[in-house]
Amino acid sequence: MTRRGRTVRAVAVPVVAAALVVPLLTAGTKAPDRPANSLQAQFAAAADRYDVPEELLLGVSYLQSRWDAHQGAASVSGGFGPMHLTDARAALAASRPRDHAGTQDARGDAARPPRVAGEATGGQAKKAPKRLPARLRTLERAAELTGLSHEALRSSTGANVQGGAALLADAQRRLGHPLSADPADWYEAVAAFPGGGKGDPSATAFADDVFDAMRQGERRTTDTGETVTLEASPKLRAPAAADRSRPSHGKAECPRNVDCEWYPAPYEKFTDSSGEEDYGNHDRTRRPRSQKIDYIVIHDTEEVYERTLDLVTDPTYVSWQYTLRSSDGHIAQHVRNKDAAWHAGNWYVNSKSIGLEHEGFLTEPDAWFTESMYRSSARLVKYLAKRYDIPLDRQHVLGHDNVPATTTSGIKGMHTDPGPYWDWEHYFALLGKPFTPKGGPKSGVVTIRPSYDDNEPVFTGCESAGEPCRAHGSSAIRLHQAPDASSPLVNDVGLRPDGSPATTGVNDTGARATAGQQYAVADRKGEWTAIWYLGRKAWFRNPSSRPVAVPARGTLVEPREGRDEIPVYGRAYPEAEAYPDGVPVQALSPLPYKVAAGQRYVAGLRTPGEYLYAVEYDPEAEHFQVVRGKQKYYQIQLGHRVAFVKAEDVRLVR
Repeated sequence: MTRRGRTVRAVAVPVVAAALVVPLLTAGTKAPDRPANSLQAQFAAAADRYDVPEELLLGVSYLQSRWDAHQGAASVSGGFGPMHLTDARAALAASRPRDHAGTQDARGDAARPPRVAGEATGGQAKKAPKRLPARLRTLERAAELTGLSHEALRSSTGANVQGGAALLADAQRRLGHPLSADPADWYEAVAAFPGGGKGDPSATAFADDVFDAMRQGERRTTDTGETVTLEASPKLRAPAAADRSRPSHGKAECPRNVDCEWYPAPYEKFTDSSGEEDYGNHDRTRRPRSQKIDYIVIHDTEEVYERTLDLVTDPTYVSWQYTLRSSDGHIAQHVRNKDAAWHAGNWYVNSKSIGLEHEGFLTEPDAWFTESMYRSSARLVKYLAKRYDIPLDRQHVLGHDNVPATTTSGIKGMHTDPGPYWDWEHYFALLGKPFTPKGGPKSGVVTIRPSYDDNEPVFTGCESAGEPCRAHGSSAIRLHQAPDASSPLVNDVGLRPDGSPATTGVNDTGARATAGQQYAVADRKGEWTAIWYLGRKAWFRNPSSRPVAVPARGTLVEPREGRDEIPVYGRAYPEAEAYPDGVPVQALSPLPYKVAAGQRYVAGLRTPGEYLYAVEYDPEAEHFQVVRGKQKYYQIQLGHRVAFVKAEDVRLVR
C-alpha cells in the first residue's frame, strides 16, 4: 500500500484475526462512496450493528487514538487499536524492562550533592493486583459482548471498532437509556467508556472532549494511510450542559475543564544509606512572589502511571508538579506551583518552572501520547500560562530535551524526553498558538514546522542499539554539515568533543531541530536552508513544495562589535558580587559552545541573573533566599537546547 508516494508496510496478523475481517467489514450498511475494506466503513458497520451513532463512535475513537491502529502495539495504558481497548496484562507480558534512571542530577544545584533519579531507595514497583481496575481491562468486557477473541480485538481494526461500539451500547443500556440515533443522548455512556462511571470527574472531562470533537469535526490521514472524516455538528449539545457543575479539584491547582486531583509528593526528612540526614523531594518557596515562573517543562514519565505515582511519593526520589495519565488525560498534582520541584536537571530552570510529566515512553512512539492526554495537557498549560503570565511559545514551553546542562560535564547526562515523537505542532494548535508563517520568503528567521505525519526521519535504538525504529511521524528534522542529504550530520561538541558527527540515535539530540523552535537563517542554496546552530551552519532540505520550516519574525542577538566570539551558559546566575554572606557563590561556568562574530541566534526572554538558595528542610519557607544581580542575560535558541548569553556581550537585531 502506498501513502503520498511512500510505501507503508503491511502488518501481519494472526490467521484467526484475518479470518474475522471479511464478516466484520460486510456487516451493516455502508455509504456507497466508502471502500468496503476502509476504516471509515468499519466504523459505519460497527455503528449500524450495535445501534450506536456513527459520529459518536468516531468521536470516541479520535479522542482515544486519533484513529491510528499503531500496528497492533499496546499503549502505555495497555490499550489496543483505534478504540483503545485495554488489556493491561497482555501489554505487560509483551513489554520489555525499562530504566528510568539517568546520570542527570535532577536538582542541578551545585550547592548540594546530586539527586539522581535512578538512586531512589524506595518507591519499588508494586505487584500487579489480581483484579485490575475496569479502565485497564475494557478489552475483556468487549470480548464478552461481541464473542470475538482477545487476539482479534487486539490486532484487527474491524474487530476492535466493533468491540468499542459494543461497549458504548452496553454502557447506554446499563444507564437505562435507549439506543438513540441522537448523539446528544449518549453523553453519560461516553463518560463511562474509558472505564469511568456516572459522575466520575475524569469521565466527564473525557465526554466533553468527545463532544467538542464532534462539534468541530475532524479529518485525518491515519498511520495506515487512510483518510477518516468526522463531519462537524456545530449545533450538537449535551443535555443540560450548562447546568453541569465542575469539580473544585480540592487542593489541586487546575482549570475547571479538566479532571484533576491532589496527590502530594512528600516533603520530609529521612536518613540516607550512608547514615546522613537529608530531605525530599522538593523545596518550599513562595513563587511567583519570590521568583517569576518563566517556563513550563514537558516531560514523559518513562514509566506507567501507577509506577510514576509510586516514585513521586518517595521522599528519596525527585519531583515534578503534575502527572498526566495517557488513557483519559487525568491529572494528578504533586507539588504546589509556589514551590520548586526537582525535575529539569538545571537548578535555574527548576527554580523558575513548572514540570509536567506525561505517561509514555520516548523510544516507543506507539506507547501512545493520546489525544485525551494532549488536550488535557493543553488546557492545563493554557491555565498555567495565563495565571503566571508565561508566553505560549517554544522559548517558554520547553521539552525536557530543550533544557541546557548547567556545566560541560553534565551535557551527556541530560535527559532527552519527550523525544522526537511528541507532536509539538498539534500540541500548540490545541494551545491556540499554531506555528503560522509570519514573514516573507527571504526572512532571516524560520520556525521549524514539518508535517508530523509525513515527516519520518529514520531513528535507531528504540529496541536495541543501531537497529532502526519503526517508521513513524515526527516533529524533528535532521541537520547536516552541507546542503546534501549524504553529508554528515552536524556535531555537538558537548556530546562529542572529538568532533565526530551526531548519530541517528533516538536519544541523540546533537543534530536535531523540532517543531516550533526558531532559528536565524545562515544561508540558502536551492532547496536547502542553513541555520546557525551550536556555533556553525546546519543545513536541512526545505523545498517550497513541501517545506519543513516557515518564515518567521523575531529578535536576534549577535556578538557586540569588536568581539570575535562570546561564551554561552546553561544558567543565568548573578555575578559573584551579588551573593550575600552565607550563600556560596555559584560559578558562571561557560559551556563548550561559542557564538562567533557573524552568527545570529533567536532571542527569548531577557532576565536578570538569579539564584535560589534553598538547601535545608524549611516547611514554612522562611529561610530560602533569592540572590539577584545586576548582570542581565538573553536566552537564545542555541541548538536543540536553549542557552544564555550575557546582555553586555551582544547587540540586538530586530
